[in-house]
Amino acid sequence: MDSIFILLMVLVMIASVLLVIIVMAQNPKGGGLSSTFGGASSAQFGVQRTNDFMEKATWTLGATIIVLILISVVITGKPSQTAPVQQPVKKEAPAKQSAPASQTTAPTQAPVTPAK
Repeated sequence: MDSIFILLMVLVMIASVLLVIIVMAQNPKGGGLSSTFGGASSAQFGVQRTNDFMEKATWTLGATIIVLILISVVITGKPSQTAPVQQPVKKEAPAKQSAPASQTTAPTQAPVTPAK
């Protein structure tokens, strides 16, 4: 179970790094990589499709991260069937002892003296 969780977390990290790279490559005003390859006109050489690819990749990676996290939560949320279920231990206060056990064997009586 741990190896599946580790695999999912590695996939989440890879998808997160790719998402950061794709978001950083985009320009919010329509520039980004499309302006680098096509200049001012984004209709040359099919560079308009770069923005479409970047937008689809952003949404896909975001959805992938969410799905992977939900899967990891579902997998780790279930109790394992192999581990025995332990009952909670009852905690009780210890009984008070007034004297050690060696002194409580027999009550001591005062010696009786014959009356005169």
